[in-house]
Amino acid sequence: MFRMANSSANSMERPSMTPRNSHSLPSRISRRHCLKLAAAPLIGSLVAPMPGEAANGIEPIQPKLVAAVVTVYFYNSHSDVLLGKILEGWKQDGGPGPALKLASVYIDQFPASDIGRAACQKHGVPIFDSIEQAVTVGGQSIPVDGVLSIGEHGDYPLNEQGQQLYPRRRFFEEITNTFEKYGRVVPVFNDKHLGPTWTDAQWMYDRARERQIPLMAGSSMPVGYRIQDIPLPMNCEIEAAVGIGFSGLEIYGIHTLEFFQWHIERRRGAERGVKSVQFLQGAEMWNMVDSGVVSQDAFDAAFAAVPKSGNPDVRQDEKAGMFLFEYVDGLRGAVFMLGCVSGTSVGIKLKGQSSPIAIAFDERTVPRHPHFACLLKGIERMIHTGRPAYPVERTLLTSGILDRALTSKWLGNKPLETPELAISYRPVDAPYAPHIDLLADPSK
Repeated sequence: MFRMANSSANSMERPSMTPRNSHSLPSRISRRHCLKLAAAPLIGSLVAPMPGEAANGIEPIQPKLVAAVVTVYFYNSHSDVLLGKILEGWKQDGGPGPALKLASVYIDQFPASDIGRAACQKHGVPIFDSIEQAVTVGGQSIPVDGVLSIGEHGDYPLNEQGQQLYPRRRFFEEITNTFEKYGRVVPVFNDKHLGPTWTDAQWMYDRARERQIPLMAGSSMPVGYRIQDIPLPMNCEIEAAVGIGFSGLEIYGIHTLEFFQWHIERRRGAERGVKSVQFLQGAEMWNMVDSGVVSQDAFDAAFAAVPKSGNPDVRQDEKAGMFLFEYVDGLRGAVFMLGCVSGTSVGIKLKGQSSPIAIAFDERTVPRHPHFACLLKGIERMIHTGRPAYPVERTLLTSGILDRALTSKWLGNKPLETPELAISYRPVDAPYAPHIDLLADPSK
């Protein structure tokens, strides 16, 4: 039996568990050692008043305990810009932060650039040898209210389709096995896409549903800043849409698809999923634009909005490739991955408007990649309420589109029918920066 929380590969050499000298950083803590630490140190200084609460006599928000399971933890890694905000505040400067308390960490790999041990030592957070120990904080029950699974970065192999085999399924399997063993379920956040292969993504989603585990996943881009803050209403009528992204097909392809889908799922009747996917490049790709299958106007709008150096001739871009997919309702989606740009955008043709609108992501780095603060706010809300801030099905769908596109490429750009991606969900009108109040009560 389960009960909900009270609030609704290849591994690099690991360090010795024995400190080299009295000034050495701790690596991992054994279960026996941490049984002595598991309770009292985690309770001290849990209450984190919001600004003005103490002076105004307002009841302070009680932070929730979280465990983290991560691949690596180096400066500016996803582990750093998420967990660092729990430890050091939204700006990672010692200021106000989320109503969360990091109780324990499991780190899969320790490269030379590791800062996880130093960060955990500074804040008194134990690092454990196993995921089970991290989730139980070395005890015989699950005292945490949520788990952050951050399977991004690290030394992991690529498969023949170019997918980096991060251990996201392994992490989720061990986390949920621990839930089953100790009879308690708490919310889980999975960073970036599920899987990364479709088989693993589907398995993770099905397991969460079967075991009634609140699950969130995905990129920080949908909740981050835009260069052009153009509101896109829910239930709008979209006639054409083109996304543009850059860098690697998988590593940034998922970001581009997530940003694209956040906008496209706002159309009337969405979302019912995708029925076909194909990867295209070269003349075949541009023929889709010239023949009108992909909107030239929407592409031009998205290309004009995205950051780039100079005035490149996009048709001479040797790195250009396109994910072409058709939704169940007949709308075509096209996401171009280009070598001549340095950002992400979407161009959308709305019914009744003569010109497409274009929205580009604003990838701010100061203070400490603030779009991750916006992502963490949604995670904080899920952990306090027991309800995902937005549907995980969006990321299941984008994970599937990406996997099928990379499979199409591997099969010589073969078009693929995708009945498995007929994924229906109801989108929510979730806010994005700067319309997110980081200091808002996460329980409401």
